[in-house]
Amino acid sequence: MPIRLSNLFLRTLREDPNEAEVTSHKLLLRAGYIRRAGSGLYTWLPLGLAVKAKIEKVVREEMATAGAQEVFFPALLPREPFEATGRWTEYGDNLFRLQDRKKADYLLAPTHEEMFTLLVKDLYSSYKDLPVCLYQIQNKYRDEARPRAGLLRGREFVMKDAYSFDVTDEGLAKAYQAQRDAYERIFTRLGVEYVIVKADAGAMGGSASEEFLSPSPIGEDTFVRSPGGYAANVEAVATVVPPKISIDGQAVAEVLLTPACSNIKRIVAWSNENNPRTDGTEWSAAHTLKNNVMALVSPEGKRELVVVGLPGDREVDVKRAEAAFSPNEIEQANEEDFKQHPELIKGYIGPVKDGQAVLGLTGVSKIRYLLDPRVVEGTAWISGANESEKHVFGLVAGRDFNADGVVDIAEVRAGDQAPDGSGPLELARGIEIGHVFQLGRKYAEALGLQVLDENGKLVTVTMGSYGIGITRMIAVLSEANHDDKGLIWPEAVSPADVYIVAAGKDEAVYEAAEKLALELEAKGKTVILDDRQKVSPGVKFGDAELIGVPNIVIVGKGLEQGDVDLWDRRSGERRPVKVESALAELL
Repeated sequence: MPIRLSNLFLRTLREDPNEAEVTSHKLLLRAGYIRRAGSGLYTWLPLGLAVKAKIEKVVREEMATAGAQEVFFPALLPREPFEATGRWTEYGDNLFRLQDRKKADYLLAPTHEEMFTLLVKDLYSSYKDLPVCLYQIQNKYRDEARPRAGLLRGREFVMKDAYSFDVTDEGLAKAYQAQRDAYERIFTRLGVEYVIVKADAGAMGGSASEEFLSPSPIGEDTFVRSPGGYAANVEAVATVVPPKISIDGQAVAEVLLTPACSNIKRIVAWSNENNPRTDGTEWSAAHTLKNNVMALVSPEGKRELVVVGLPGDREVDVKRAEAAFSPNEIEQANEEDFKQHPELIKGYIGPVKDGQAVLGLTGVSKIRYLLDPRVVEGTAWISGANESEKHVFGLVAGRDFNADGVVDIAEVRAGDQAPDGSGPLELARGIEIGHVFQLGRKYAEALGLQVLDENGKLVTVTMGSYGIGITRMIAVLSEANHDDKGLIWPEAVSPADVYIVAAGKDEAVYEAAEKLALELEAKGKTVILDDRQKVSPGVKFGDAELIGVPNIVIVGKGLEQGDVDLWDRRSGERRPVKVESALAELL
């Protein structure tokens, strides 16, 4: 039977709700797909559930094609498995934690790696049982600090997560490729534009990691791509390391008084005016070594300072820093931190003082000193002298100072070279819609998932993890498919195949609309029928545009001449056809 607007649980809105920030959020609320239940929480209405079901159907079909089997875990999970993997602590404030009446600890699942691992451990013990790939479509919960943009970043969301289990790394690579291929088919069928980019594995661990991003100006992820086909999430971009420079013959470092030069802009201006370069070119921020003092806060709350030296024309990219120092949170050093480390002179921090190392391998400070990959042996820099209003000129890496390591956290810019040599990078923004990982043995080792191999020896199973944001996909599709009147769904996810508007007061109009709706349903099409009798045609047309079914039929005045109008929301084309041929054109 058709979905009748006369009794559908639906109320459309003419104005944008105040809480809605982005287009998809506004339209999904206005068109009656979702309603806000709380901060980052949404109630799904019939139309929204219809779209969600369409997406889940495509996902299930392609998971089956890829050989995955569906299971379903509870969302309420015990603490112990997450304690075993360390994630009870690592997730920090992002976990929703609770206790039962016996004071036992539980959490609302942010993800289910532990449970999948334990399930396979419970049931399988031999290499003959493997490989196996399991998946579920289930609610996830994360206590986002700033839920925003409707379904794009909420506290409760629906995800498809799949996990593969293999004995060998070769088996994992095969399972990974099967899931990756399935994702390409899923996104193609759903009609969503996507880019596959190399990604940082982060807290998930493992080796290979790729994200599927849908390009969008409102995306929270920045990614890069080159003319030669390189593509990566900005967190995963490796800086091209310049060649080393010979130290022989370089001038001795010199400490100069640099009054009121506590920032890069001032020291560059002072240097050009008071200490010009011998080659006739001007000093720039790129010649300075900027030393950033950051605090790493562990999930347990332990605070550690680290100083990172990078070229003064680059800023620290917070997301790259978070990935590099995961699972720690990143903060700027505060006044208390500087009080505890008087060797750090704000505005004049550098790796040496009076020719002696302050930071680095032989430094007197216990703070780790890390360098940007561009600071290679033989490069000369202007840096703070660890004395107020003094800088060192000609400070040479590898001769005058060393570091405890290298960390690649500086911003990536358009024009930077791709690490694979495929040309200059361009930057774009995207929304993450899927992620595939080769997890390896991290979770299997933590939870003791082993099987007997063909020689009767216990071996640790290797795993892959593959996620798709189901509810986020609805926001992504609505963000990409709309006009100024409302949504325009791709046919694969539209809440109905055809939207019929009975526009008029004549009973014959309603009878003809009803007849066409039943004929379409009999042919396997789903239909929304606007059969409301006390609603004006203008309101009905507005709702049709807002709700976004791409194929609309208007049964109205033209019926007197035996015509109905076919209206394609994608092209905007509206044309009359004979009633008797309408069915054939819509099939």
